[in-house]
Parts: sequence; structure tokens; C-alpha cells
Amino acid sequence: MTVRKGALEGLRVLDLTRVLAGPFCTMMFADMGAEVIKIEEAGKGDDTRQMGPFKNGESAYFMNLNRNKKGLTLNLKNPKAKEIFLELVKKADVVIENFRPGTMEKLGLGYEDLKKVNPAIIYAAISGFGHTGRYSQRPGYDIISQAMSGLMSTTGWPDGEPTRTGTAMGDVLGGLSCAIGILSAVYNRASTGLGQKVDVALVDSAVASLEIINMIYLVEGRIPQRIGNRYESTYPYDSFRASDGSLVIGVANDKLWAQLCEAMDLGHLINDPRFTRVRDRVANHAELKPLLEEWTTRFTVDEVCEKVSAAGVPCAPILNIEQVVNDPHIGGDREMFVEMEHPVAGKMKVTGSHIKLSDTPAGVRTPSPALGQNNEEILGSLLGMTSEAIAALRAEGAV
Repeated sequence: MTVRKGALEGLRVLDLTRVLAGPFCTMMFADMGAEVIKIEEAGKGDDTRQMGPFKNGESAYFMNLNRNKKGLTLNLKNPKAKEIFLELVKKADVVIENFRPGTMEKLGLGYEDLKKVNPAIIYAAISGFGHTGRYSQRPGYDIISQAMSGLMSTTGWPDGEPTRTGTAMGDVLGGLSCAIGILSAVYNRASTGLGQKVDVALVDSAVASLEIINMIYLVEGRIPQRIGNRYESTYPYDSFRASDGSLVIGVANDKLWAQLCEAMDLGHLINDPRFTRVRDRVANHAELKPLLEEWTTRFTVDEVCEKVSAAGVPCAPILNIEQVVNDPHIGGDREMFVEMEHPVAGKMKVTGSHIKLSDTPAGVRTPSPALGQNNEEILGSLLGMTSEAIAALRAEGAV
């Protein structure tokens, strides 16, 4: 039996993306075995090459998101570079970009142009507001998506300011959404032979993630507010104080509520009319929380988690990143932080793949490429260009 390097082996992706949303999407493809050719502007490269943290002068931001990829430089404003790109499109399955809508069209390299040279090409575009609609020309970054989607308005504490999530969640959601869209188009192409355009907006992706927050307004006409760590739809589903820190408990149904009460020796609360059903506990959360914290604050975080988890109720400590990295399950068993050898940065750890496949596991095989590292390999082996021709292109700034 042939052993595959990854589930997506044989899929060739031309990656024109920069910063986070697009590179996160193509990182997943590369981890799962796709041939991802990262195309950067000669002499400049991806913006994240200049963003910290740095190790031996190399950006860890860039190295994490661009492992397993090949590096090619092209100046798409140069006619010869555009010709090279179109030749690559003929041999590719996917083109992905995250320029402002209209940029590729101005270059003569939009979806309508590319499908003329390869009708099977799947063209994926990630932008702030999408390729259609009145806001399509607005620039957009992660923080814009969090602000415009309503995410920031519901994140934080009641007496605080609207709050951005601790990481660029809008970008990550956009990257995940784009990956799903591309794979859907690949599946459809298997029966039709034709590609299509995948249009993903960061704002749309963040809006979709708000699920119940949207439904509260659509059904009740109530505008959801900032409520800290509490959840709108069930309770207790919140953070609680212990004697040495904080933890979270998640009770999503009445059975778990009864189990929690027994674990806390609070059996008399099970049938208390204020707390009997999910909706009762949500309505009376302000009365319930201090009753539970009266118990949790008598123990350490670890003691509470041990007692509550043993009762079958979801409970967890609130970990900092050092604790996450060194957690024996997350960092160990699940391999969410893996070692990589970079020619400049040296030995270092990067975030592992969160998608676990039993027969074709994803993995980090090669470090992120230096700027234009694979120019000769790609232009020579894939397009049959000579070393002299490549040197001439480099001399005129095409690559």
C-alpha cells in the first residue's frame, strides 16, 4: 500500500496571502500534505517577516504560519512575472489571496482571468468585508472584524469597555472558513471538473461565530451586552474563585446541575425553584454564583477541579500560556507544540496541527522558507526554465 505524506498530497496551492488569515488557512493545507507555494514580493516579503517575537533575527510569527511551504518571489506588476504566474496557474489546483477586492482584477489576474487559462482553478479570496456589497472596498484587519461583527460589544465585563479577544480570532475564523470553502470546491470539482470562486469576509466569519448572540436579538429583540465569563443560555457556565485562583465550570443541562450539587454537598439546591431548570438558573444567576463560590473558595483550584470533574461535570483551571505549553495532555499527548529546526533560528517549538487524522497525520516537516528560497526549484522543475533565464528575471526585478 502506498503511504501518503498527508491527506492533501497532490493538491497544489499558489499562496499569495500575507499576515494571518490567509497564511493560517494555507498552513493547515501544508500541514496536511498539500504543496503550498508561497508567493511573496521580491525584496520585501510577507509583512510578518518584520513582526515579533524574533529568534536569531527571524520572525517566529512568520515561521509558525509558513512552515511546510515553498518560497517563490514574483513581482506581479512585471509583465514577465505575470506570465510566469499564469503558467503556474495552469498547473495549480488553488489560488488564494487576501488583497483588497479589485487588486487582482487590476493586475489582470482576477478569477475571471484565471479561469480562462485553467477552468478547474479554485480561486479563494479573503478580505475584510468580502468581494460584494457596499463595504467591499473598505480595508479590514482582524480588529475591524471584531468591532463590526458585534464580537467586541459582547466581550468584557458589564462596567468595562468593549474588548478585543486575546488573539486575532477574526483572522483565525476567516482562515478556517476559507479552508472549508476551498475543500468544498475541491469536492465539487471532482464531479464537475470546474473550479469556482470562494469569497470569505473576516466580518462574515466573525458574525457567523456569534451563534446564540445573534439569535437573542433576532428572537427577543434584546441587544446582548457584556456579561463577563457567563454564558447567556445556561448556568452555571462561568468562572468561579477558588482559594488560590480561578476556574471555570460548565453546566449545560439539569442532569449536570444535579451532579454538581451533589459534588458540592449542596443537594438542597437541586429542587430549589429558583434553580430547578436551565432557564431558572439563567434568570437567577446573580443569586446562584455566590452560593457556589461559598463552596469553591474553601478549596484550591486543583481541589475544586478534581472534585467536580470526578462527578462528571466539566470543570477546568484557567491556564496561562506557560501552563498550556507544559500541560502533559495538551503539549504532550496531543502534540500541540512540536519541535522544528530552522536554518537561521535553530531549534524551536511551534504550534502543532489541531486536526488529527488517523491514517494521514498532519505534521511539521520543513521550516518556513527564506524569501525566494525555492525560486530555482519551482521555475526550473515546474516550468522548465534555465538558470540563465531565472537569473535574467532576477536582474530585471521580476522575481
